[in-house]
Formats: sequence, C-alpha cells, structure tokens
Amino acid sequence: MTERSSPKPRQPARRPDADAQPSKIATLLVDDHTLIRQGVRVLLEAEEDIDIVGEAEDGRQAVEMVEKLHPDVVVMDIAMPLLNGIEATRQILDAMPTTRVLILSAHSDEEYVERVMELGAAGYVLKQSSLADLATAIRAVRAGKAYVSPSISRRRPGRAGAASAERRPPPSPIPLRLTIREAEVLQLVAEGNANKQTARALRISIKTVEKHRQSLMTKLDIHDVAGLTRYAIAIGSIEGRNRSAAS
Repeated sequence: MTERSSPKPRQPARRPDADAQPSKIATLLVDDHTLIRQGVRVLLEAEEDIDIVGEAEDGRQAVEMVEKLHPDVVVMDIAMPLLNGIEATRQILDAMPTTRVLILSAHSDEEYVERVMELGAAGYVLKQSSLADLATAIRAVRAGKAYVSPSISRRRPGRAGAASAERRPPPSPIPLRLTIREAEVLQLVAEGNANKQTARALRISIKTVEKHRQSLMTKLDIHDVAGLTRYAIAIGSIEGRNRSAAS
C-alpha cells in the first residue's frame, strides 16, 4: 500500500510589491562649471532616492543626453556657453515633454523665474539654497508639483498688486521655434562674436555660420546684429547684463 504524503502547509500569500523598492529619481546635472557640477553630484548622491545618471557642461550636450538617457529630472543652469539653459529647456521639453526641468541658478530676478516657468520648467532653485532645499525641489517636481525657492516665493505675491503691475515692462515676444544650431548661432552672435569666432566655437565653417545667420534674420524678420541682440535679450537667450549694449 502506497503511503500518501501529507500536503505541505500553505505559505501565506505574498504581495508582489512587498519588498519592491521605489525607483530612484534619475537626475541629469547641467552646469558649465565643473566644480559646481561635481559638488552638487557628491551631495545629491548621499540621498538614497536620487540617482545622478549623467552630467552636461552646456545646453546642447544637455539636449543630447536627455534624448539618450531619458532622466526624470534635469537640474539646469541658465548661463552657459553655446546653448544657454533657457533655450536648452525649450528644446528638451519639445523633444521629451515628460522630463521635468528644474532650474538651478544664481539669478533671483523674477523676470528669469517667470520666463522659464512660462516655458514649462517645473521649478526654480537658487544656488544659495541648501542641499535639503534642492533635494526637496527634485522630489517635488518629479511628483508633478511646481517648486520655487522660498525666498523668491515670498516676493512673488507682491507683483500682483496694481502698483507693481503699472511698473511692469511690456511682455517679451513669444520666441519662434529655432533649431539647436540656430539658437547657438543666435546666442553667440548676440554675445558679440564675429562669424569666425562663432565658427570656431561651433566647429563649423564660416559659410555655415553665414547660412544660419541669414536663416535667423529671415525667420525672425530682423536684418541687423543689433536687432538680433535685442531679440536674444528679450527671449532670454543671453543674460540681462548685455541689455545696455543692445539698447
């Protein structure tokens, strides 16, 4: 007679996500200062839920790396060579709308804050902020929330008053969609670079620079360098420090 084996005791049902760890926030750092990038990286890597997936030193490299790495959050500086953070933000959000861009800048000027937020940036953090503020901002924008440094947020409500509204400058023009190369040429020309210097910086021929300049002038209906410079300032492609040179 064959002896029947006793059934094994049933194990309690295990939820498939019982031991699942929440995914880390894939983050790309963009700043033209190596020391700042590396310092921010070291600090953020101590956060258990943040994973630094790469670094870029200018806006063009940032656009390329976003398309390759698909980060959740891009921590973006504004003032950078070749392609600045404002134009890079525009290009990134055109290509990857689900990516969250968090501006990390020394500029506390509300004009910069409003401009990048209008472009679709998810947040704005001052470089004077603490690591805790930056980490909080990264988590907030990844969760779909907007974040602005508290010191800026406290000032922003005052702009809604009638007195400040009267002093507010006329709205900037809505920027036309430029290619990455056109945006680079616009920035370099507006910063005072001659065709030869622009060609050297972008590693292209002078004839190619001239072609892009002509394309810009036709597209924007602007036909001199002073006009291109004023336009670049108005849309934030170059910093306000150049404003007097273009006026």
